[in-house]
Amino acid sequence: MRITSEVLQSFETSVKKYVGELNTLDMEDLLQKENEEEWSIGQMYMHLIQSALFMHLRNSEHCLANNENTVHADAEKTELGRTLFEAGQFPPIRVKVPASPQYTPQPPESKQQLVEGLQQVVQQMRRAASVLDEVSVSTSRKISHPRFGALNAEEWFVLIDMHYKHHFLQLDRLKGNLGN
Repeated sequence: MRITSEVLQSFETSVKKYVGELNTLDMEDLLQKENEEEWSIGQMYMHLIQSALFMHLRNSEHCLANNENTVHADAEKTELGRTLFEAGQFPPIRVKVPASPQYTPQPPESKQQLVEGLQQVVQQMRRAASVLDEVSVSTSRKISHPRFGALNAEEWFVLIDMHYKHHFLQLDRLKGNLGN
């Protein structure tokens, strides 16, 4: 597994790219949807921010705290989870989740909301990296991901970087549909 500082540097590079892309888009672009089943670019950004803050980073913290949300450190990843972490990236395929009130992100209110959200994730990632550098992750417990199985604190942290990189494919696809 990559060391924490490498993951953080890679993640910060991805965020710079996402912010740069935001500078080329207006609110109309951010809210445009191909159809009701698809997300807009703005919703994709909201998904990245919310999943990092409220799922990935939170689960990393729970693992280190060894609280009631965790499973035993011997719990395993699924086959898909093992494959994902061995490759160090998501496969370059489209993942489609049915629209639902629980999963579908709300559209952003402004570009500033997205920039501030991305900055908040970077700050939280920096804090998490410093904590991960100070503790023995091997002693942390795990939290199960719905598709990837049991992940420890460092794996939840690494997953954020892989997730952000994976969504560049969606961003390119959605940008290609602008104006249609």
